[in-house]
Amino acid sequence: MAAVSMTSLALVALGGAAGSVLRYLVSILAIELLGPAFPWGTLAVNAIGSFVIGAMAGADVEGQTRLLFVTGLLGGFTTFSAFSLEATMLWSRAPALSVAYVAASIMLGGALCLAGFWLFRR
Repeated sequence: MAAVSMTSLALVALGGAAGSVLRYLVSILAIELLGPAFPWGTLAVNAIGSFVIGAMAGADVEGQTRLLFVTGLLGGFTTFSAFSLEATMLWSRAPALSVAYVAASIMLGGALCLAGFWLFRR
């Protein structure tokens, strides 16, 4: 494992805390504006996070700025943005593998969520 500095950890932690708070606020706002019948807040943070991580990748953001905003802020806001970026980058190298990654992630994630829910609900 590569050496990890305290500065790097602090940047990720600070960004992650801010991203988590933003996610909570977006979710509360969505419920207040649109009601609880559909997960509008989650849809919004996934869409916003995917756009922002794509913009940061396109702008080639690196170093401490990447740790604070991409790993920290977006990691706390939504991990779906990381999934979207990985699928996009994989698509540029190997489209079929990208499709397999997306399908496997959705099916495996859904199946394991259902399994965990079913096992621990009893």
